Amino acid sequence: MSKLPPQYKFLDLSDYGRPGGKLIANALQETRFTPIHVTLLFVVSGFIAIYCIMNGYYIQAAFFLVLKSVIDAADGELARLKKTPSYVGRYLDSVCDLLLNLLFLISIMIVTDASAVVTFLAFIGLQLQGTLYNYYYVILRNNVDGDSTSRVRENTTPKALPGESQQAVNILYKTYISLYGIFDVIIYYLDKNAHRSKPFPSWFMTILSVYGLGFQLLIIAILLITGLEQWIIPTILIMSLFIPVFIGIRKLLLK
Repeated sequence: MSKLPPQYKFLDLSDYGRPGGKLIANALQETRFTPIHVTLLFVVSGFIAIYCIMNGYYIQAAFFLVLKSVIDAADGELARLKKTPSYVGRYLDSVCDLLLNLLFLISIMIVTDASAVVTFLAFIGLQLQGTLYNYYYVILRNNVDGDSTSRVRENTTPKALPGESQQAVNILYKTYISLYGIFDVIIYYLDKNAHRSKPFPSWFMTILSVYGLGFQLLIIAILLITGLEQWIIPTILIMSLFIPVFIGIRKLLLK
């Protein structure tokens, strides 16, 4: 089941892991594995990647970064196959992504002797990139009756869906807000009227998808295996400079 109706689908450059994710989800559909189990599995892949980075095994690190993206696609696919949408899974996935992103950059900072301040700025940029992409993507899904588990603004605790605990939703929601809240607020106030626009065209979403986490990890993987690990943090900073460009395009051309 797709997150978007067929006529609004676009080439998502960050979603290269989807075919592999579907294979994993199909294999687990009739098992006791839940989407949350799969989320925890991509955390394991992320930690293996960090270990490999810290020890100079860059080819292996690249493999596990890409594998993390594949597994990351599988948890949502499994939830759709089992028809078990979950706010617990949605928030747990996002919290794990943010913490792993931070650890990825810290490990790269250590092996490249990068500045802690510059690394912190790169982390902020990385999160703002992902937030902008997710913000526009969620708006598109909401505007065309697509998947609605994610919300345009996460400013109220959602009611637990069937099969999940309200207490667990409350805890993970508060954790999500404490980690993501500032990024969501910044992007929202930079383009608070985006939800009033017509559905975003495919070309715009495809270009914007370079800000998706999967593509971000792919860039890191490529720079690792090509011996350009010193360029990972500067590349993230350079990509962040285009955030106002995307917002400007949306405001001027996609009203």
